[in-house]
Amino acid sequence: MPTKIYAKAKILIVEEQPLAQSYMKQSLERLGFRQLRFADHATSAKEQCLSEQFDLIVCSFNLSKQQDGYQLYEELRVKQLIKNSTGFIFISAETSGSLVHSVLELQPDDFLVKPFTVQELKTRIERILKRKHDLQTVYTFIDDGNDSKAVKYIDSALDKNNSYSPILLRLKGDVLLRLKRNEEAKDFFKSVLDIQKFAWAKVGLVEALIANNEHILAQRMLKTMLERHETRLVALDLLGRLEIKLSKFELAQEFLSQAVDIAPRNISRQKSLSNVSLINHDYEKSYLTQKEIASYAKHSIHDNPDIYLNAARAGIDFALTTDQTDQIQRISRQTNKYINDLKQQFPNNTNQAQIDVLNARLHYLKDEHQKAKKLIEQLDEDDSHIRSVDGALDKAKAFHELGFHQKAQTLFTQIISHCERHPTVSDTTYLRYIQQQQSERRDIKMGPKELNNHAVSQFNKGQLNMALEAFTQAFRVMPRNPSIALNLLQCLFDSTKQKGGTFNLAIAKKCYALLSKSSLPTDQAQRLDKILLMAKEMKLDIQNPDK
Repeated sequence: MPTKIYAKAKILIVEEQPLAQSYMKQSLERLGFRQLRFADHATSAKEQCLSEQFDLIVCSFNLSKQQDGYQLYEELRVKQLIKNSTGFIFISAETSGSLVHSVLELQPDDFLVKPFTVQELKTRIERILKRKHDLQTVYTFIDDGNDSKAVKYIDSALDKNNSYSPILLRLKGDVLLRLKRNEEAKDFFKSVLDIQKFAWAKVGLVEALIANNEHILAQRMLKTMLERHETRLVALDLLGRLEIKLSKFELAQEFLSQAVDIAPRNISRQKSLSNVSLINHDYEKSYLTQKEIASYAKHSIHDNPDIYLNAARAGIDFALTTDQTDQIQRISRQTNKYINDLKQQFPNNTNQAQIDVLNARLHYLKDEHQKAKKLIEQLDEDDSHIRSVDGALDKAKAFHELGFHQKAQTLFTQIISHCERHPTVSDTTYLRYIQQQQSERRDIKMGPKELNNHAVSQFNKGQLNMALEAFTQAFRVMPRNPSIALNLLQCLFDSTKQKGGTFNLAIAKKCYALLSKSSLPTDQAQRLDKILLMAKEMKLDIQNPDK
């Protein structure tokens, strides 16, 4: 490697351990580097990147003062505090699967495991600095947003049989996808794969196929990519996104859940999983996902008041669909904690109206309806300007739960109109969920809690038709609640036995499908056994989904 690159290279070392920092300093100086800068926490690193352009950053993942290495690198990239021509090496003593996969998704230039030798460090740094130096022109085009010039430059460099051909080919594929030249991108990735089976080219081809609406071929490729360790994560992610596009939300949730388990720090994917879970009425999954988002987003570029508010909202949504008292109490305590964390983290933020809505819904959850109504009636009713889609949606839910149905429907309509006029404020999945909420709450006047209580009351009175209607509505909005599924199944059989008429086999099978996967208390398991005996006597096969 030319000595002049060594001499000129500006390197920033981000390391909070004094001994490790000293070791890095001595090692790099021994290798001939002279322009070294040091930061012992993320804030210092960001300040230095604002005032100086580095050729290389060597960053410890295990920073403990607010931001860690992952959050620092993500912010540097998003805010463009470093350019594509800046090399970035993560160093870490931790090598857990979730950490490594999360870091690799950010695509740093290298990942070096502690402890390492000076020779290892030398080899990695030499390779990265030389590549960044030699490809400076194309990186500059990309940094400047000049993708068309980048493609022309890459084509010219490839014509010269460049030693960086694999890297240039990958850069070209990325550029074609950004430019939405999908047909050209598809042909390009196919031609690359004819030469060598690069994993990135397979991913690029799938993205081009999805953009081109060639879904069957994309699915076929992704299923094979699931079987390979190095492409499993990206295949799960792309399958999740594809199933969302095809409105197959149960499958999308399954794929995204697996991807999140592998690499939990991708906040964008976590948000997609939460939205899909809401459409599937899986409020527990949405709550657990929002809790993870709140945990991983703290101190990161994603940290904002909505993180805490949405975790609190998801908790209330889940609590309203469960009949377990201890769980409701636990969620209520956690919701209050999120509100307090919000006030501490963002003391000057003006979110009191949204906090009031949350507190009103908490009162409703505790059956303190008068307190809830009093709080909600004090709020400013001017909703013509939607300041927060999440906040407005929470308010619409509160209106509905407290009996203000017309206000709820009016606000739902305003939110949907706002999202359609400003498509960047929410993704299509979330808009779909809002539309679903308006439709369900238009048809079903009671909140989830009252609906279930009303159904049980009617059943106990022997009003089977009214109970059946109420349990059916309850199962529509709470299709993952085993108690409601069992009550509905019981009601279906009792009603048919007592009054005759048509038996709704499709709903019965849905109820059994949930119950067969649930861990039921002894009394509920015994009730299910009795129902199955009744089904056998009536020659109704509710256990086979295909018949």
